[in-house]
Amino acid sequence: IMVSEDKKKALLEQGYCSFKNVLPQDMLAALREESSRLADARLEEDRTKNRTTGSMIDVTELSLCADLVCLPGALDALKSLGYDNPKFTSGYIISKPPKSPRLFWHYDWACWDDPDAHGPIPQQVFLMYYLGDTSRENGCLRVVPGTHVNENPLHEQLHEAHTDVLLSSEDMSRVEFSDRPDEVDVCVEAGDLVLGDSRLLHATHSNKTEERRTVLTLWYHPDMEALDEGTQGYIANLSSKVPEHWAQVDQERFGAMLARYEGETPALPWNRIRRPKGE
Repeated sequence: IMVSEDKKKALLEQGYCSFKNVLPQDMLAALREESSRLADARLEEDRTKNRTTGSMIDVTELSLCADLVCLPGALDALKSLGYDNPKFTSGYIISKPPKSPRLFWHYDWACWDDPDAHGPIPQQVFLMYYLGDTSRENGCLRVVPGTHVNENPLHEQLHEAHTDVLLSSEDMSRVEFSDRPDEVDVCVEAGDLVLGDSRLLHATHSNKTEERRTVLTLWYHPDMEALDEGTQGYIANLSSKVPEHWAQVDQERFGAMLARYEGETPALPWNRIRRPKGE
């Protein structure tokens, strides 16, 4: 697979890129049905606790999880960016309920003690599969391009993400829920893949429709062996457990994708607090 210079440039400079029709239609239909069933089972709990995110269900609960993590189209997309040996850690079924508020601005990287935390190379990327078409009306993704590597006024104003106050949307006047002059909407069609640097500032619009809006978010490490060993240890500590009830073949191929670290260097700590560039 040839490296796509345009998409690699977009990822490195803007912090994200997208690929059309990565999920096969039959798989999309099956994932839509199963994720809806799983979200229905959590509906009451998520409606109060996770109003802004929607359901946060471990992706390993999906019967097609191994197929999804090892999806040839996704691995080809990573190869087209120059990443031949990506490793997986975890993922979530994030189902945004009807008539739910916008998701707060945040970044997802939580290893800011990494010596290259502000470097040009993505240590961790999200792969997002939306199971329906997205728009401003139903809560599409919004991003501030370039904020994975560049300073932005919003960085100084944000508090720690995923606190109870933000998840429950108690105070929608907070800066975390604000409109930004430099934000961009990322609207996609069902089955497309959005791939982004975990340091990128991102949020969503509110879901104003009567239908849930579901995304499957998976975390990969595109070139784990190139990272600081302490960071490799941090990443390995995030890796999902292989479900024992799965078929042997699924356990093996899923296990082969998981991030591992066998070295002696102590793992760097979980640290969500981003230091300004240069400190």
